[in-house]
Amino acid sequence: MEVNQILGYVASVIAGIIMGLIGGGGSILTVPILVYLLGFNPIVATAYSLFVVGATSTIGAVQSLRRGLVDYKAAIIFAIPSIIGVYLTRRYLVPVLPDVMFSISDFKVTSGIFIMLVFAVVILLASISMITKKANSIDDDEPDSNYNNYLVIIFGLVTGIISGFVGAGGGFLNIPVLVFFVRLPMKTAIGTSLFIIAIKSLIGFLGDIEHIDIDWMFLLKFTSLSIIGILIGIYFSRFIDGKKLKKAFGYFTLIMGSYIIWKELL
Repeated sequence: MEVNQILGYVASVIAGIIMGLIGGGGSILTVPILVYLLGFNPIVATAYSLFVVGATSTIGAVQSLRRGLVDYKAAIIFAIPSIIGVYLTRRYLVPVLPDVMFSISDFKVTSGIFIMLVFAVVILLASISMITKKANSIDDDEPDSNYNNYLVIIFGLVTGIISGFVGAGGGFLNIPVLVFFVRLPMKTAIGTSLFIIAIKSLIGFLGDIEHIDIDWMFLLKFTSLSIIGILIGIYFSRFIDGKKLKKAFGYFTLIMGSYIIWKELL
């Protein structure tokens, strides 16, 4: 087994741990692992990421349900338009992307580079929203049930489209919406996010099956390791303060987004 492959499998466990701790972020590691360590094409990597993140977050969602950390109303309102967005994007948009999106002088921006750059920009925006928002602006003990349902539906659709395009479960998008607009306590937002990710990621993956040759043996092995990671992460999340998780999540996504841009352009 090659060194990169060993590192890739180890990193899959780490991705699961991060998802268990912060209710998302699995794809922020999974996509770069599949592309940079294991050598997959970004389009294939984003498809695999949806399956890995979807299956892994299903385990996390079950654990969160048992602990009463899922807001069903917010999950349903957010998840339905998100599922529609991610499925339609994977089924109809991604397969028709041209090999070369555009050129800048002698530099050709392929569909793979374009997807990774969009992925990086999205997680950078999410990181900024989490880092700059004052921690005391959210009461981690007092959820607000009077949020705007239509606004949550719009956010759900937009995050579904973005998730489908970049192969992400969308935890890095779900968490800011659930915390700042639905005003869920951080740990309830994490549990609700895992529930939403599980459904929309696996349905999004269904849109890929017809046009991508899936290596099921590799995919199931990689996913199993990620599931072990999320169980570890969920266990340790019980002992970590929600406000600290929120800030750490922002800095983590900032680092990963910056790295991807550097890797793709330089």
